[in-house]
This record gives sequence, structure tokens and C-alpha cells, in this order.
Amino acid sequence: MEPESGEFLSMLTEEEVAALRAAGRPRRWDRGTTVINEGDTSDWVLVLTEGRVKCSSHTSAGTEVVLAVRGPGALLGEMSAIDGSPRSATVTALEPISGIVVRDFSSFLESHGRIAVLLMQLVTGRLRDADRKRIEYGAFDTTGRVATRLLELADRYGEKTNSGVRVALPLSQDELAGWTGASREAVSKALRTLRDRGLIETGRRRVVIHDLDGLRKRAR
Repeated sequence: MEPESGEFLSMLTEEEVAALRAAGRPRRWDRGTTVINEGDTSDWVLVLTEGRVKCSSHTSAGTEVVLAVRGPGALLGEMSAIDGSPRSATVTALEPISGIVVRDFSSFLESHGRIAVLLMQLVTGRLRDADRKRIEYGAFDTTGRVATRLLELADRYGEKTNSGVRVALPLSQDELAGWTGASREAVSKALRTLRDRGLIETGRRRVVIHDLDGLRKRAR
């Protein structure tokens, strides 16, 4: 499976990918498996090669907050592997996944300077994305945030069909709620609003976007 554009693996040369594979070992996980546990301390990273995962954290009240959805090419667990601090999020397989586990990632970076620089660029991009999402939470209502997340999924995973852009959702409605920072009831209401306006059609773990421009306007 090709890595997603902008993800870690897509930034490497063929030689660097070969070096990464040589430094690690392949692994597979079933859907629903917890790959990384929040709070754990370890020095390994996972480079995702197939499938999608969710990165999440839990509030003190036990509510799950979905921080990101990552797909093929993503680098996971790099912050703890570099600074030795506990894992800041839990990573769970949304579907069967495969990846390369690289232990002692800091040593690998020391011998591959260009990859270390690319990693800094990647982390900076994630910080900018986190800042953008914080702005969204303050500026957009729930329907606007749901529309934004659907557009993101359509851009990354959408498939053009005669009726619109079809997105096979890797998330349940509860997980989508955790990703938008809203309750399940509020997300259900937002989806109903978007359906009533003819912008989307929903089914079991799928959404068809009939009007991308209209959805973009609602996301603002």
C-alpha cells in the first residue's frame, strides 16, 4: 500500500526506506488491538505500512478524545522514543494493520541525519495542526467541526463515485464525537443537519459527500 502524501514514509528515499526496514522488524495487528498504551515508556517506534489507526487519550472523567487518525506511512511513538517520556496517547488499530517496529530509534536517527531533519519538519507540522484544531474548537460549532473532519477524511481516503465522494469511515460515531470534541448526541444532530441540507448521505461506517463545496462552506 502506498504511503499517504505528507506522512513520514513518503518523505524518505528508497535507500532510506531500505535502511529503516533493515533496522526494524515487520509486525501485524488485528482490528481493535491496542498497539501503544498511553503512559507506557519504551524506545521503539512504529512506521505504519498498511491500515489506519486512531491516536487517542482519556480525560479524568474517562471520556475518550481522538487526537488523530493516521494511515499508511505514518510514524507513531516518536516523541517517547526520543525524549524517554511516557507515551502521550493510545494507538488503536481501526482495521487490520501492518508496520515496521524500530527499536532504539534515537540511535537510528544519529546515523541518518537527513531523516532526523525530516522528523523535525514532521513534528512541527503536527504542532501546527494541533494549533489549528484548537482554533476550530473555539471558532466553529459542532456541525462546522464535523464538516471539517469529514472533509479531511474525504481528502485522504475519499473515492469519487457517480453520486459523490464516498468515504469508508474508519471511525464509529462515538469516535467521531471524540475527534470533534463533542458529545455523541451533538454529532448525531450535526450529521442529521448535513443530511437534511443534502450535503451528505450516511450509512454504516460510510459517508457519501454529495456537495463538497457546500460542505466546505459549512465547515467555515
